[in-house]
Amino acid sequence: MPPVQLYVYDLSNGMAAQLSQQLTGRYIEGIWHTSIVFHGKEFWYGSGINYSAPGQSHLGRPLRVVELGESGIDEETFIEYINEMRTVYTADKYHLLEFNCNSFTNDCAGFLTGGSIPSYIKDLPTDFLNTPFGASLRPTIDNMYRRPATAQRAPAPATPDALASSILQGIAANAAATGTPTQTNGYTPATQTLTAPIQMCTNPSSFETLKQRHKAVVAFFTSQTCPPCKIVEPVFEELARAKASPSVAFVKIDMSVGMGHQVGQNNGVRATPTFQFYLDGKRVHELKGANAPELRSQTNLLIYDAFPPHPHAKLTLPELRGVSLNPILFSQVPKLDALSTKFLSTVDGVASLSADQKAAIKTVISKQMIPALQSGLSKDAKAPSITSLPSWIATTAQVSQAVSPALLFPLVDLWRLAVLIPDVANHLSTSATSPLPNLLNIAADAASSADTKNLTLTALRLACNMFSNAALTRRMLSQLAYSDGTVPRDILTRLLVPALLSDAPNVRVAAASLAFNVSSFLQKPLMASFQNGMTGQMVPDAVDEVDWVVEVLSAVVEAVRREDTEDSLHRLVTCLGLLVHLSPHLEEMRSLLDVLQTREMLQSKLADKTLVQKVPVRKLIKEIADELCQ
Repeated sequence: MPPVQLYVYDLSNGMAAQLSQQLTGRYIEGIWHTSIVFHGKEFWYGSGINYSAPGQSHLGRPLRVVELGESGIDEETFIEYINEMRTVYTADKYHLLEFNCNSFTNDCAGFLTGGSIPSYIKDLPTDFLNTPFGASLRPTIDNMYRRPATAQRAPAPATPDALASSILQGIAANAAATGTPTQTNGYTPATQTLTAPIQMCTNPSSFETLKQRHKAVVAFFTSQTCPPCKIVEPVFEELARAKASPSVAFVKIDMSVGMGHQVGQNNGVRATPTFQFYLDGKRVHELKGANAPELRSQTNLLIYDAFPPHPHAKLTLPELRGVSLNPILFSQVPKLDALSTKFLSTVDGVASLSADQKAAIKTVISKQMIPALQSGLSKDAKAPSITSLPSWIATTAQVSQAVSPALLFPLVDLWRLAVLIPDVANHLSTSATSPLPNLLNIAADAASSADTKNLTLTALRLACNMFSNAALTRRMLSQLAYSDGTVPRDILTRLLVPALLSDAPNVRVAAASLAFNVSSFLQKPLMASFQNGMTGQMVPDAVDEVDWVVEVLSAVVEAVRREDTEDSLHRLVTCLGLLVHLSPHLEEMRSLLDVLQTREMLQSKLADKTLVQKVPVRKLIKEIADELCQ
């Protein structure tokens, strides 16, 4: 049987991988264009359905070739299928986000093999459009593909290449305006899946695969000669744009095209428009006719059943929900020249460094790093040049190996300030090498020594300041190893957990601040979902893994139990509440809180009138004890 291959092209030519993290907060590997290769021909959809010899299209050689399997369908039958699909995949219907080359190849894959193309390709940028940069590009994309009124002549459709060029121009302009670095990532992040609002289906295999791969499916059975379908279609498209997700699919089946009639026949459809609603692959409701209000109602009901509201969504929690989710930062600037002079005198005393090495270190710190910090941290100054940043990183690595951990805290303090400069933080979020994990690792290793409290304190404050930049935060909370094998989140956790139980009050305050920053970062997307009326139990970010969150929560509860100062207690209890509030891991959280007798412990804190004196703090503790720890 002949093989079925998927040719994959990146319309951004690598720029999406370079700049997506900084601009959107998400890593997007490429702007994918795909084609199907079968029986010695390459088929793709752009300005209609086209074909050429494999690798001879206008895009040249593919970036990669994906083997989709083999097919027993002969060439004549496939060409007949393609010709039928030309009435659906027309030039005027092309849309980069909603109906594109990947819709076409996914349909062909279902017809030929019963499978689908890889999810990281077929899923298009709905998540991207929810970012500020993506939202700013949406009008440009829609205008290039806007369908004209019936009486108007359709303009020449924008090709995938033209739109990609437009997007890249926007990326380049944004990068130039923000000073975003353009180096490639030195690691391979997990690919974000970006879901297309509407998926097309013209054969039974594609439809069955789609139902199995999504928790909820809304299927629209239509035909080109159905006037009521045209009336209700905009409502279906509106719902798809608003509610499609990796778990919720909106599918259009044109029964007059390809094997669409067989899809309808297999599912008992006798008239159009018909809407069918599927939950976990099983049909739960059918709606016949162009009843727009009922379509909205049944769609909302399906999603409600698929993702029941979080139990905490019904609670009244004014104190916790009124907490600012902005990170706690340590931005106080010491006398940098004095700090530099003192630290460089320490470097002078290191026997393992040669005179030339010491001179080079002094040049980097006093002539490059200190002036850049003074410029970058001044409210009236322009953004500093960070072209020497690789020298800072290399010098930090050299010095951290030579200087005793107890004497290293001034250098850590310089980096505490450096990460507050946006360009520095952006660079570190994408660089293959970073001084941050190494510095935090040294501090975590030395935390038990009595003479390293200054290092521990400064490292905790550095970690807090990393939360000033969302991209750097994601990088430091990820399990994606750097080039030296270090895993940033593991190091951050090793530093945080023991520090929460430190004997030094100022160390505990810094550790409580870091714990708060972690919890507020996890809470932000949950609160945004809650405020938008979407209270389903969804994991908002790849860093929100249950075992790790439970580990952090366990440490926070124990720290609350031992804490005897009101400021640290306030931050810790807030952190506890944020970790539990709207958590997608509520069952695990409840079990842990019950085992640790958290409610009783919080009530005992309230009973100590000398410990908790501020009214807002008392209200918050009582609210969390009575509402979240039941």
